[in-house]
Amino acid sequence: MGRRAVVLLSGGLDSATTLAIALEQGYQVHALTLRYGLRHELEVEAARHVAEAMGVARHVITEIDLRTFGGSALTGDLEVPKGAVAAGDPEEIPVTYVPARNTIFLSLALAWAEVLDARNIFIGVNAVDYSGYPDCRPEFLAAFERLAGLGTRAGVEGSRPFRIHAPLIDLTKGEIIQRGLALGVDYGLTRSCYDPDESGAACAECDSCRLRLAGFAAADARDPAPYQPA
Repeated sequence: MGRRAVVLLSGGLDSATTLAIALEQGYQVHALTLRYGLRHELEVEAARHVAEAMGVARHVITEIDLRTFGGSALTGDLEVPKGAVAAGDPEEIPVTYVPARNTIFLSLALAWAEVLDARNIFIGVNAVDYSGYPDCRPEFLAAFERLAGLGTRAGVEGSRPFRIHAPLIDLTKGEIIQRGLALGVDYGLTRSCYDPDESGAACAECDSCRLRLAGFAAADARDPAPYQPA
């Protein structure tokens, strides 16, 4: 049995790659998926398929409704930007940012890790090809790692510190895809679109789709996920 780790698994491309990396490094993976009030359930179902395909030790799907607060195009009534609008101003945080999402997700992962006596938490954030979210930056992850040591019984009494792993943090989207393909990740199981149609086909125009498609182009690979007709 390898060392235990909690891996945040959204069902998207980055989290599936992160899961594959954790498994490659010999961790016994406990995958955590949050149903947090997205407009659709596609990512949750994708996470279920990814976890099953990769053979994690346990996959937990739990619910927190961030639609209660809104404040994001993903969890509220704001329109999802598409096309040229999706690129936006690189100096501004886009409306697809969900307030404090990664703080909340990491807190729940930390709680489960403490129960499991695990000291390793994996998250698929990226600071190169990302959408300008403040909770995807290395300094945020370093601060949360310090918080984990200060705010838990395991951190205060234990001899092993918590580690927040972000193996994709310095990779481009193309490099992430190349890494995942080398590890055998089936990207056809993953879903990334912010605004898919009723059949589950991706829009190809939102920020997430644009980054994903550009990544596959950079990796010289075909994206196997379904897309709406152009």
